[in-house]
Amino acid sequence: MGLLRGVARTAVVAGTATAVSGRVQRRQQARWDAQAQQQYAQNEPAQPQYAQPQYAQQAYVQPTYETASAQAAAPAADPLEQLKTLGDLKAQGILTEAEFQAQKAKILGG
Repeated sequence: MGLLRGVARTAVVAGTATAVSGRVQRRQQARWDAQAQQQYAQNEPAQPQYAQPQYAQQAYVQPTYETASAQAAAPAADPLEQLKTLGDLKAQGILTEAEFQAQKAKILGG
């Protein structure tokens, strides 16, 4: 019974950690993209008005690329499924009430 509880607890913690890690990576990538676009806008040379032809080109928009790590990141687990799994573990007696509440707070607060 103790081994099963340890394995179940490890699975829940690992799933939560994976979801948090993926969200942190996406948020950091968004920050880097915003910084890169801002730097590009600051470094773009200004063109004098008289030099622009009547058929002036549209402004260049820098494309954003996802990194391989962002693409390879596992999709975040569905919070509803995580809560159902936690409820099952608690009902089986694998998780205590305190452990259940702590994991539930992590999932809902995440």
